Amino acid sequence: MDYNTIKTPAFVVEEELLMKNLAILNRIKQETGCHILLAQKCFSMYETYPLIGEYLDGTTASGLHEAKLGFEYMKKENHVYAAAYRDDEIDELLSICDHVVFNSFSQWNRFKDKAIASRVECGLRINPECSTQEGHAIYDPCAPHSRMGITRQNFKEEELEGISGLHFHTLCEQNSDDLLTTLNAVEEKFGFILPKMKWLNFGGGHHITRKDYDIDTLITCIKHMQETYGLTIYLEPGEAVALNAGFLVSTVLDIIENGRKIAILDASAACHMPDVLEMPYTPNIIGANVADEEALNHNCETLYRLAGPTCLAGDVIGDYIFDKPLQIGDRVIFCDMAIYSMVKTNTFNGMNLPDIIYKTNKAWNLIKTFGYEDFKSRL
Repeated sequence: MDYNTIKTPAFVVEEELLMKNLAILNRIKQETGCHILLAQKCFSMYETYPLIGEYLDGTTASGLHEAKLGFEYMKKENHVYAAAYRDDEIDELLSICDHVVFNSFSQWNRFKDKAIASRVECGLRINPECSTQEGHAIYDPCAPHSRMGITRQNFKEEELEGISGLHFHTLCEQNSDDLLTTLNAVEEKFGFILPKMKWLNFGGGHHITRKDYDIDTLITCIKHMQETYGLTIYLEPGEAVALNAGFLVSTVLDIIENGRKIAILDASAACHMPDVLEMPYTPNIIGANVADEEALNHNCETLYRLAGPTCLAGDVIGDYIFDKPLQIGDRVIFCDMAIYSMVKTNTFNGMNLPDIIYKTNKAWNLIKTFGYEDFKSRL
């Protein structure tokens, strides 16, 4: 079996590539003693949890269902944070999680008695009001009027009974220089309370396994907070765990002309990789380059606009220059499709969800296939 013979569309996650990322994360754990958790909001392919659990300390969740998944399939540390918890879910969360992080003093006081009685580690999310984002305000938890975390002005030192740690999350696909900037803001605004805490969670958004990531600065940041305040440090990377470890394989269904050649695929930006439209960004493809302005103006022989089959006029993935002309039936393979892909797919237009395949050194393992009942059961 290979990429040219599998049924499409299909997500393929490669064990070997996943292990490369996990080895880097494990090095940071070994050198610092920090705890590293998989952020399931980015990557929840639980077939890989036994492998990930050999390297990392557990999972972190954004609500009950993710918390249950981590509890059932990783079986290690299980953390949760949500902007607000439901009354009918908090008891179960407290029974399966090791750390529960609250977004406000209102939420903490609402569930404080239950939380303390459950003997879980309880924390508060802080907002250091330090934006390091460039161009993606939708992903900036420190943007003006953000609902994420407690600002210094609203922090109530007198209401910390039962709180053992603080959590912040300000990054998105960023390097460790932005973490350093954020930590300076955390110390400036919340340093007075850190000596009273047991742990500090740096949140996610650390692009640790990217080639240009400055790991030494990350290690320095971790050790500084450990040595200065006696804290246990947690990291919650999502993308770094499965960065560049997966692909979305699609097939060209048709090629039409309208000012340029348009290849219609069986993969949809709207349904199968919504971040392409939401962020937005143009994913890389094997055997092609994203077309620049000059290429678009010249409209060369191998320039194609790739688009999905849905009725959404804007279901466009991007413009590419291919190594050779496309033909109906050709495979188009999108890179870095393990992260924020499977977790965000939808069945708009009744589109089928891609198969999920786990490629190990022994076999191509079909983990999940979907059909009409998956579409119908959601409605």
